Amino acid sequence: MAGSGRRPEHRGPPELVRGGEGREGKGAGPAAGSRVVEIQAQMSERAVELLGLPEDRPCLLLDVGCGSGLSGDYISEEGHYWIGMDISPAMLDVAVEREVEGDLLLADVGHGIPFRPGMFDGCISISAVQWLCNADKKSHSPPKRLYRFFSTLYTALARGSRAVLQLYPENSEQLELITAQAMRAGFTGGMVVDYPNSAKAKKFFLCLFVGASGTLPKGLGTECADEEPHQAKFTNERTRFKNIKGKSVKKSRDWILEKKERRRRQGKEVRADTKYTGRKRRPRF
Repeated sequence: MAGSGRRPEHRGPPELVRGGEGREGKGAGPAAGSRVVEIQAQMSERAVELLGLPEDRPCLLLDVGCGSGLSGDYISEEGHYWIGMDISPAMLDVAVEREVEGDLLLADVGHGIPFRPGMFDGCISISAVQWLCNADKKSHSPPKRLYRFFSTLYTALARGSRAVLQLYPENSEQLELITAQAMRAGFTGGMVVDYPNSAKAKKFFLCLFVGASGTLPKGLGTECADEEPHQAKFTNERTRFKNIKGKSVKKSRDWILEKKERRRRQGKEVRADTKYTGRKRRPRF
C-alpha cells in the first residue's frame, strides 16, 4: 500500500549521535515556522498525557521519528529522559545544532527497534508511523515493515507501559493496516480521536498497551453539548509564576532555574545562578 510522500532513507547501519547540552530559550531555528512548532508542541503534550506516566519519578521514553527534537524538548521540560530515532540525517543534524537534551539514533524503524527488552517506560511518535506504509523500494513490504516495527517496539517497552503514536492516515485502509499489525505484534488498545467533528483540529492517536489492557482514554472534543468540556482552556492572560497545571511559565525565571537544576542533576555543566538569570534584555535602538 504505497503512499504519495517519500522520506530520505538511511542505507547504512544505525549510528548513535549524542545530543549536547541545551541552551536556555533557544528556538527551533528559522526553518521551522512558529505555527509548526506550536502544533508540534501541542501534539507532543497530548501524546505524553496519553502515556499516563507516573508523577513521582522521571521516565525514559522513546521518540520515534524525532526529527529536529521538538517533541523531545517537551519531554525534557516534563523532567523525563528520552532517546530519539529518525531516518533523516539532515533532521538529526538540526537536532544536534539545537543541542537537544536527548540522545539521537540514525536508523530506519522499519528495520526494527534496536534496544534491549523492557528498556523504555513509554514511546511517543508524532506524524511518523504512516511513512512505514510507503513502498519506497521494490523490496519494501509495508505490512512486514510495520510488523517488524511493532513487534520490536513491544519488546523494548516495559510491561504495563504505553506507546502513543500520532499519525495522519491517508485513508481508512491505511489506518486498518497499521492497527492490525500493532495488534498482531501483541499490543492492545485502539485509536483515540481528538475533535472528530473538526476538519482542521482532528487528530489520530494510536494508544497501545503493553501487557494488561488498560482503559482507552477519551478523545478531546467528544463530550456532549450539555456536559462541561474536560479539555484545557486557553487564554491570552499572562500569569507571572505558575500556569494552571502548577508548572512554571515557559521562559520565566522560575522555569529557567528549574531547567538549570535539572541539568545539574544530570551531571551537566551549567552557569551559576545570578540576579540576572531569566531577566529580559531591553531592545537596542
